[in-house]
Amino acid sequence: MEKQSIQSDEVLAKIERSRQARRHKFYLRDEHVTLSHGSGGKATHNLIEGIFAPAFANTVLDRMEDAATITIGEQRLAFTTDSYVVNPLFFAGGDIGKLAVHGTINDLSMAGADPLYLSVGIILEEGFSMEQLKRIVDSMARAAHEAGVLIVTGDTKVVQRNKADGIFINTAGVGVVRATANVGQTQVQPGDRVLLSGAIGDHGVAIMMAREELDIETDVESDSAPLHTLVAALLDSIGTSLHCLKDPTRGGVATALNEIALGAEVSIALDEQSIPVHEGVRGACEILGLDPLTIANEGKLLAIVAPEVEQEALKVLRSHPLGREAMVIGTVQAEPAGMVFLRTDIGGTRVLDMLVGDPLPRIC
Repeated sequence: MEKQSIQSDEVLAKIERSRQARRHKFYLRDEHVTLSHGSGGKATHNLIEGIFAPAFANTVLDRMEDAATITIGEQRLAFTTDSYVVNPLFFAGGDIGKLAVHGTINDLSMAGADPLYLSVGIILEEGFSMEQLKRIVDSMARAAHEAGVLIVTGDTKVVQRNKADGIFINTAGVGVVRATANVGQTQVQPGDRVLLSGAIGDHGVAIMMAREELDIETDVESDSAPLHTLVAALLDSIGTSLHCLKDPTRGGVATALNEIALGAEVSIALDEQSIPVHEGVRGACEILGLDPLTIANEGKLLAIVAPEVEQEALKVLRSHPLGREAMVIGTVQAEPAGMVFLRTDIGGTRVLDMLVGDPLPRIC
């Protein structure tokens, strides 16, 4: 019991140091909300740290993980919520409904949980097409059924015409944390390896192609997929040697790893040549002036593992349909804390910061 108490105190101290570090890094100077505040990048973090985090502060929220982990009796539960305002509603590889189900399942999965139940809240604009609504709801039902989760409660509201943009969806989810799971930013240690489950940028580029109707020949589709079975395979194989999980959604891989580096008080060094990017995504990004590392994904995960299980974890990922393109992309270092570096293709090194601005608003 004494050892557990010491470990708990150390974790709480680390969370508090991380919280103080975030407050020194993010500054809310804006007088009005902008689209950048929804990007998942620096502006979003400024908003969270300036408004929400101080008001709602507690030891669960302060961990700033994708899902809250709560212990009730002997049971560890994961709980999360997310809202979806994607534009357009339908795109190559998915739609807003499928995305909402997968996104919430994945946030639970990043806590090492088996997702069980979802809620669905829908805000509709007067005049929205019933045909499109049925198509979206059917897509949600299909995605939930295929993932083995139940939609057990919900709510529907309608607002006046021109007071929304067709449909907005909120989903919340509950899952049971696996006994072998002990994942989180506080578990990350220098020497750990950073693994990526597959190619990045597909979702963001698919949205951009559908939104702008650009005349670019590409077969890129959204990578939207539920990741809980992939996480389960990792936990079954390497257990507590899996230190941290994160799905690089808004803000992409760059923002996700900066969040981990800050929360874990470590530095992360990446190898650009090891990061998989499909040619269609790479070509579109070059034309549009975008960086694949800051583009949203909806079916990829970052796994930080102990160095001795690096190859085993890679083998597990590659043996799963959602991890066939998995790669080891970097290493955790001690210093300088809170920083991410990228070893470039030409042999140089640059700081890889969070997404700044919002080149692709309303991506999820």
